[in-house]
Amino acid sequence: MNVTEEFRSVRNQLLDLRQDYSKAREEFSWPQFTHFNFGFDWFDQVALDPQRSDTPALIITELDGTSTRRTWQELSQRSTQLARWLSDQGVKRSDSIAVMLGNQVELWETMLAGIKLGAILVPCTTQLTSTDLEDRIDRGHVSWMITNEAEIPKFETVPGDYKLIQIGGTPSGDNLNYADSFTAPTDFKLSEPTRADETLLRYFTSGTTSKAKLVEHTHTSYPVGHLSTMFWIGLEPGDVHLNVASPGWAKHAWSNLFTPWIAEATVFIYNYERFDAAALMDQMAKEHVTSFCAPPTVWRLLIQADLALLKTPPAKLVSAGEPLNAEVIDQVQRAWGQVIRDGFGQTETTVQIANPPGERITIGAMGRPMPGYDIILRDPASGQEGDLGEICLVTTPRPLGLMKGYFENEEKTAEVFRDNVYHTGDIAERDEHGVLTYVGRADDVFKSSDYKLSPFELESVLIEHPGVGEAAVVPAPDELRLSVPKAYIVPANGYEATAELAESILTYCREHLAAYKRIRRLEFADLPKTISGKIRRVELRKAEEELHSSGQVSGTEFRDTDFPSLRSKKK
Repeated sequence: MNVTEEFRSVRNQLLDLRQDYSKAREEFSWPQFTHFNFGFDWFDQVALDPQRSDTPALIITELDGTSTRRTWQELSQRSTQLARWLSDQGVKRSDSIAVMLGNQVELWETMLAGIKLGAILVPCTTQLTSTDLEDRIDRGHVSWMITNEAEIPKFETVPGDYKLIQIGGTPSGDNLNYADSFTAPTDFKLSEPTRADETLLRYFTSGTTSKAKLVEHTHTSYPVGHLSTMFWIGLEPGDVHLNVASPGWAKHAWSNLFTPWIAEATVFIYNYERFDAAALMDQMAKEHVTSFCAPPTVWRLLIQADLALLKTPPAKLVSAGEPLNAEVIDQVQRAWGQVIRDGFGQTETTVQIANPPGERITIGAMGRPMPGYDIILRDPASGQEGDLGEICLVTTPRPLGLMKGYFENEEKTAEVFRDNVYHTGDIAERDEHGVLTYVGRADDVFKSSDYKLSPFELESVLIEHPGVGEAAVVPAPDELRLSVPKAYIVPANGYEATAELAESILTYCREHLAAYKRIRRLEFADLPKTISGKIRRVELRKAEEELHSSGQVSGTEFRDTDFPSLRSKKK
């Protein structure tokens, strides 16, 4: 059996068992490849299948309604041609290629070509500044950069021994013209196949608490490891999958490249500049989207619109990036008749924990360990295993979807792989059925009056209030209780940041939270986020500490003691 046949066999096993979680957990084991290349050994082989070759592998629709479509066969042939051209320009195996592109067909061409070349791909968001690029080019050992004409000025002040490949316009100086690749020969192959453990990807994390780390993945950890992600979503051949994620981040590769193509599904992209729920649903209907993945921010925006506009909602709804609040899940279920199934993973891994199809769902819970992953919960302080603690992955045997390590950071790699497990840094709680519920980042959980509080749990109650669009909870220093929960709030559409709204929200929390969990302070403000969209609670926490140390109080803060209706009931 060759590697393609073996991969297909394991893939089909999970497809057959997608409605039988217990059996999938029991029977599945990761394939053990010595060599593997997702471009040659999988994508090209699918493209040869008469049933798949002329069907769309990729559809990109623009705001004006125009679409770019590429079949499996077209992308297969084009990526091989591009690999040949890049090789002819001097790109060598294991060279690092930074890819800074939006949702455009060249992104997918380049990713497939880079895989076929045996190059190391360093995806970058177009939001990067010149300073960011200098850091990434330096630490990522980037020798080639592929980007659009509009981004070229950013590189005028970026030093380094790298070559620019420009898409669009007329390149100046030594810059290469991507358009020249269309006249290249259409044949290419490596002298030696890519090893399974050979580095393929270097992803910069979004850096929620520290400087971005550089995560290394191999030719199997993402391209094969995303079998677990396919199982979670329930993707199958013929599906049309829409994932709302920005290029340059791991989630884009998760669900806009590897996972749907492992399943032989179509990747559908709707390019919008500003979120418009009605327009998004209109495009979902036009392209017959059967599977939809979005981060919590998008789901929260969607429920503020009329979900009934979409007459044929997708049968598969999932969310990842941050935990999803139960209120959002409930509203979507009432409108679309489907439950959003949460999933948990990291840049460092594929999906570890999730709610797969066919399983009873505990609303608000992360779900259960995916096939191929064994999870234990360890108390961060004592190291004891239990039903509440840090999510740790058993690494004997090592799950295939786990990263190789942090590039050129042996100390950090050793830290997260200590004690024969991989430490995620996230806290969860397990119930009597083995279902895991997210508590928070180990750095985000805090104490108030000696009680441990989870920001996510409190934010889940806040988001139930109709006037709350987004919320982030951090500890505010307090002389009596050590700290008290403070909420930073972005009002929902149609609501204004007023004292009346603050009182209403605090009253709601008083009625729906135990006394020791109550939100005691509230401030309306924009939430600081990473460029991948994750809330940076660390910035809010730091701001609170600085205010307290200076003896000041925010002039826009509301406290429960400010309102007579709450003072009279205060406990």
